[in-house]
Amino acid sequence: MSRICELTGKGRQIGHNVSHANNKTKRTFLPNLQNVSLMSETLGRRIRFRVSMNGLRSVEHVGGLDAWLLKTRDSDLSLKARRLKRELQKKAAERANA
Repeated sequence: MSRICELTGKGRQIGHNVSHANNKTKRTFLPNLQNVSLMSETLGRRIRFRVSMNGLRSVEHVGGLDAWLLKTRDSDLSLKARRLKRELQKKAAERANA
């Protein structure tokens, strides 16, 4: 399983450990990923995601999972999140027509 946030696309970064003698060795910086269940108000159910804590703060700041998915570009989302976004858009279209 890759270490990539499903909502923000944040992944690992590569850099160096630098010693006091300025020796550089390769290392990776991994995002702080957690398995969380986020509530979708529109669909009325919980969805499990693997999200970075920075991404979770962003979702809460925007106003919830539904608002985050509708505002984010598809290229930044995982396949699971894109499917959920499409489901939300269909539900919103149904409500507009009814």
